[in-house]
Amino acid sequence: MTAELVRGQNHPLSQSRLEIRISAGTPVAAAAALSDENGRIHGTEWVAHPGAPVQPGLEVSRQAAADHRLAVDLDAMTEAVHRVSVLLALPAPNGGAGPARFGAVAAPFVAVTGLDGTEVASYTITGLDLESAVVALELYRRQGAWKVRAVGQGYAGGLAELFADQGLSEAAQLASGIDEAVARGLARSVQAPPPRTSEGDRSRQAAAPAVGPDQGSAPQGAPGPVPPAYGGQPSGGQGQGGPQSAYGVATDPHAASGGPVNYSHPGRQTSAPPPPPPAAPPAQPGQPAQPVAGDATGWSMEERLYNQVWGMFEDLARTAAAYRSAVDFAESRMDKELEQALSDPRSRIGGQGDAAREAARARYSQLVDRARASLDRDVAQLVAESQVVEPALPPAFARWDNPCWHAYRVPMEIPMALRLGDLRLPEAEAIRIPMLLRLPLERGLWIDSGRTDSLDGTFTDSHDMRRLAMDTAVAHAARLLAVYPAGEFTVHVVDPAGSGAQALAPLSQTGVLAGPPAQGAAGVTEVLARLTQRVDLVQMALRGGAPDALPPGFDTSQQLLIVNDFPHGFDDRAVNQLRYLVDEGPSVGVHLMMVADREESAGYGPLLDPLWRALLRLTPVPDEHLADPWVGHAWTYEPPAVPHGSEVLRQVLTKVAEARRTWDK
Repeated sequence: MTAELVRGQNHPLSQSRLEIRISAGTPVAAAAALSDENGRIHGTEWVAHPGAPVQPGLEVSRQAAADHRLAVDLDAMTEAVHRVSVLLALPAPNGGAGPARFGAVAAPFVAVTGLDGTEVASYTITGLDLESAVVALELYRRQGAWKVRAVGQGYAGGLAELFADQGLSEAAQLASGIDEAVARGLARSVQAPPPRTSEGDRSRQAAAPAVGPDQGSAPQGAPGPVPPAYGGQPSGGQGQGGPQSAYGVATDPHAASGGPVNYSHPGRQTSAPPPPPPAAPPAQPGQPAQPVAGDATGWSMEERLYNQVWGMFEDLARTAAAYRSAVDFAESRMDKELEQALSDPRSRIGGQGDAAREAARARYSQLVDRARASLDRDVAQLVAESQVVEPALPPAFARWDNPCWHAYRVPMEIPMALRLGDLRLPEAEAIRIPMLLRLPLERGLWIDSGRTDSLDGTFTDSHDMRRLAMDTAVAHAARLLAVYPAGEFTVHVVDPAGSGAQALAPLSQTGVLAGPPAQGAAGVTEVLARLTQRVDLVQMALRGGAPDALPPGFDTSQQLLIVNDFPHGFDDRAVNQLRYLVDEGPSVGVHLMMVADREESAGYGPLLDPLWRALLRLTPVPDEHLADPWVGHAWTYEPPAVPHGSEVLRQVLTKVAEARRTWDK
């Protein structure tokens, strides 16, 4: 029976090998600190954290995630260790993103389980407010036996204050190192979709004024209305009416309070609920229900398909985590049984030892086969769902080989998201999950042209890798142009040496670019100066509450800058402008797509590390570098591929250019 602990309560532990499972409403960093009988940590080597995830008897997650599984082996602890403290911390906010205190997110839940998943004790950490780090619980040794105690001690000063309170002299340095390791992990994580507006409140959310550098930011996940990003729709509220300026600032005089604004007539009833999702046909007895495209929640088919894809993504992540956990348990059980058999001298005589080893291996195979059968059943259901969902996806969510592109028309509204490729796991090669990112983009993209080998062992030389990277960048840019209404998205290109001319031909020849690709140092300077000035103007207009006071003829569309061959043609001033666009641009509709090899800019040292972490890294060849936001699996990313010999890309861009010329008249 599970012991549901409250703060300060303890419970005995009968097992030495345990898992500590953590569930939070937002990505958190998990760590574990070893201490002596007085609760003192003797050094940084006594802490397992994302930068050093393995210590004797301990293993923690290598990145921040909403769900964690920490492995603990109490028998492997040295005699000096009397306490194992489980620590949770919110990642340091990057550019104002992410919650800054536990009071703004759902209460974290921590459970101590056996390796077979049996829950021993659990604890929901309530009562937190300003704290950004917390000692969740501790496993402690008392009179030769181990117990678990619910702690829930929070620290507003974060990990630095927590470590200092436990007597660690290098507290600040260790906290900084953990923040750095978590930032590297978050840079490779696919961002989870934002929470949807509750179905009972469909009123338009008024946008808050732009936040200045000295004003702070509302924490992610905090209750209350969430302002839409620049030029975008509120989460879950698509296509709803109401006066709004080009920059997402409500012009209704009653919107100044920053609360929800209901534009419906007071004498009319609220809008009708959305039509029910498609119903699945009756299943045969003993068979699972047949999947149906669009059976998730949502107020439009697009939103339902979007939520359905994310549901498939989460289901595959969790079923793979369950399979891996079962295999780990089977391996640890077999190792323990073999160790016991070898430690008994009687089993070394005759065939008893061989029989014990064969029995241990047989039990291992039985457990793994059972876990594999469960995984195969879940994957088969997801494959069946994918087979009906994939053909139903709209162009923004569809692959380039989907027939919907042949009937393409320039849209009248901005979609919820767009597809940037596919994701897969080695345990489920039969299924690909569409990688959907919400629009407008919240972070820039980095197409890494530096990788020279692939997962299948083939080798790609640096020249071909640069060509593939530019082809991938053009495919992404074409999709962005295709999913926005005419005149709502503008693309600029910086190609200092002209090395990307061939790959850029579909964009240049169809006329969808704002101008010819900028070349040379002078071209770099001119484009960056123009875009940084644009960011400054929009920020000043928003902060001053006068979004309509922009210069006449000002282009209010979203802007994308494609940078090729970095750092060629960039001086120190241009590099600083680039970093400024990365940090400040997305909030006012200026986005960056870097096509670069990080090692080629190594001469700048750590100066550019924040730039790379702020961008979502994508590769032109399949690569295991992205992580999901739930359990942190390393997913293989596959870039979007235009079918060989197909003219679909040029045909789509030609229609975009024609619609843009009509719109400009």
